[in-house]
Amino acid sequence: MSPALFTLFAALTLASAVGVVANKNVVNAAMCFLLGLVGVAGLFVQLDAYLLAFLLLLVYAGAVVVLFLFIVMLLGPQGRAAWRLTPGAVVGGLVAGALLLAGWGSLLVHGRLDPPPPDGAPGVGAALKPYAYQLFTTYLLPVQVMGFLLLVAMLGVIVLSRKADGTEKAP
Repeated sequence: MSPALFTLFAALTLASAVGVVANKNVVNAAMCFLLGLVGVAGLFVQLDAYLLAFLLLLVYAGAVVVLFLFIVMLLGPQGRAAWRLTPGAVVGGLVAGALLLAGWGSLLVHGRLDPPPPDGAPGVGAALKPYAYQLFTTYLLPVQVMGFLLLVAMLGVIVLSRKADGTEKAP
């Protein structure tokens, strides 16, 4: 794994994660989430996990983020009022920060993580032919059924989210 590419993808992922949390506009937050998924996919490619990178982009970026944006645009991008800082949120933030510092301290005290495999060794899951064969033979029907169920769910959300204004047009 190239240290420069790892640093680039890690910084992209971290910056976009901060953008998701810090953005008040849900559309901008969704775009930051999409950018974060691209950064994580880049890290997966660096680890020779091509299937995970492809599935991450296909399923999450291609379906979940697009569906989220579709529903947000359908319902309206305006959000609710800004949240207030509560004592529970402060305690949760302090606990999360303490756990993060404890993890970093443990890493510094006990040394480095396990070294990566040698460069000549193929990555786990690098051969996609068995996965593709299973997907297009054994699991073809379940994948198609799930796609149909997602379509029905999306149509149900559209029907339920329509504003009832009392004026229905005759067919």
